[in-house]
Amino acid sequence: MGVVAVYPGTFDPPTKGHLDVIRRGARLFERLIVAVAINPEKEPLFSEDERLTMLRQLTKGIHNVEVASFRGLTVDFCRKRGASVILRGIRTFSDFEYEFQMALTNRVLAPDVETLFVMPSEEFSYLSSSMVKEAVALGGDLSRFVPEVVLKCLKRKLGQG
Repeated sequence: MGVVAVYPGTFDPPTKGHLDVIRRGARLFERLIVAVAINPEKEPLFSEDERLTMLRQLTKGIHNVEVASFRGLTVDFCRKRGASVILRGIRTFSDFEYEFQMALTNRVLAPDVETLFVMPSEEFSYLSSSMVKEAVALGGDLSRFVPEVVLKCLKRKLGQG
């Protein structure tokens, strides 16, 4: 039996950087679960269903990728889904500090679940969902950074299309 990994995130909205990590993770693991985290502390622009729909559209051609949502601890979701790896993308040093602390906490909570960090391709190393939302709201053309389906959803959500 191969290794199952979970790539958790808010994905509000999914970017080409997220898609880069998904494609790379799909090559590394037998099965990759892209897990949309539902956090009551955050107020996302897109609903849970909208984020799931976008991610399913973006990953429909990748046979070993599944998209799901979850509430609660990522390690609990991993255990429920039989995953032994949490896949995380790291763009910057500040990402590393946060992700390192999270990985150590997860190791205490679930020593059987390993965290694997990957760096995105250079062209996406500075890209964040927050930056994308702000730039699109201000009229910026971010077609280089988000897939077309996401750009259309962003424009529609922000009253631009």
